[in-house]
Amino acid sequence: MHPSSMSFLNRRQLLAGGAAAATALWLPQARAQAAWPSKPLRLVVPFAPGGSSEIVARAVAAEMSKTIGQNVFVDNKPGAAGNIAMQEVAASTDEHTLILGHIGTLAVNPFIFPKLSYDVNRDFAPITLLSKVPSLYVVHPDLPVKNLKEFVAYVKSKPGQLNYGSAGNGSAGHLAFEYLKMVSDTFMLHVPYRGTGPMLTDLMAGRLQAAAVGAPALLPFIKAGKLRCIATGTAQRLAQMPDVPTVAESGYKGFEMTQWYGLLAPSKWQKPHLAKLEAEAIKAARGTVVKEKMAQETALAVGNTSEEFGAFIKAEQARWKPVIARAEIKPEGLG
Repeated sequence: MHPSSMSFLNRRQLLAGGAAAATALWLPQARAQAAWPSKPLRLVVPFAPGGSSEIVARAVAAEMSKTIGQNVFVDNKPGAAGNIAMQEVAASTDEHTLILGHIGTLAVNPFIFPKLSYDVNRDFAPITLLSKVPSLYVVHPDLPVKNLKEFVAYVKSKPGQLNYGSAGNGSAGHLAFEYLKMVSDTFMLHVPYRGTGPMLTDLMAGRLQAAAVGAPALLPFIKAGKLRCIATGTAQRLAQMPDVPTVAESGYKGFEMTQWYGLLAPSKWQKPHLAKLEAEAIKAARGTVVKEKMAQETALAVGNTSEEFGAFIKAEQARWKPVIARAEIKPEGLG
């Protein structure tokens, strides 16, 4: 055989061997990516059980478990206005730990805590906005008021003598009530709790007079007569409570307050894993089962893209920063 032919064959063999080696290296990586998730996904909810956050998280987790290839379980980790859970998930390295983001942890905490051990915008990747939840303004049924106008007049007649509760300093309920106090020029004492559940227990027992809470957690108690809804924070009246006026139509034009919940993962995840999580989360949020579940609970299922959710978070941060400054909202222990 001619030497040049030998050289040509050797080159072909070398190329073929290199291609085979590259394929051998690539296949396990491809299989690893295709196999993700390789164990159950943990969806951390940074609040105590019993609030809107748990209802949203469990509905979406149940649907994602059907299609993503692994079970998705909810893990409640309350404390420090959600910062404990946010810090833990930001530092996680297993690529199987997610977090339920919220107006408080994403758009409020960065402005009320002087120093956080994580950066909301840098350390987390937005996945999708899961749900918007109307805020309802409720009072204990023994309070002698039937609507917001009567409530404002009653509060003004007893300045500083009435209390309202929230799930904690900087929580959505805290913001919602401070917003109402601001526009109505009223004064009530704020009593922060460690979650919506324990706060509602005290409200129904009469140890508090009022609160602003997401609709899903309140509806059963309103229907049972244990709480009275005097106004909704939505732009339009709710179909489930057509007789209850909005704050805006009660004399405070342009007023609107809704809570919201979205899915986030640590930003250091591999891009293919983030992309798969986004696709599965959107599918779940837009699916009939979750939409119907949210509608039953007076919540709106969303399921937008990661880019849209990221832009939404930035817009909410810009909206709430001046409100927080004006109300001088500070975390527990700092004022």
